[in-house]
Amino acid sequence: MKALEATGLISVAPAGYVKKGFGQHTRLFYFGRPTKIRFPEEAGNQLDLGHVLLTDKGKAQAVANCDVQSNQRFYEYVIEKWFQQGLVMSSISENSDLAIFPFSSVAFE
Repeated sequence: MKALEATGLISVAPAGYVKKGFGQHTRLFYFGRPTKIRFPEEAGNQLDLGHVLLTDKGKAQAVANCDVQSNQRFYEYVIEKWFQQGLVMSSISENSDLAIFPFSSVAFE
């Protein structure tokens, strides 16, 4: 990881990256898939993003040189972590049927 960081492809923060300032509801996208997040507070919420992020240069290189694809296991891992932090997630499915996420307390609409 040090080599990737030295080349400017990733950024590492041992304490982790946090995005702050969310209201009670927000929507994030993963490969075009919208996920709604409901935070516990009306305002001033934050979202843990992990310890490593791709830089703009890293994102450009990934798109240009790799077959970048959605990873369902990664998506589920992130959703589980946020669920454990008390966040409620839902997603609009492509069909009108209700789909239940593998974690019994998280429903996708």
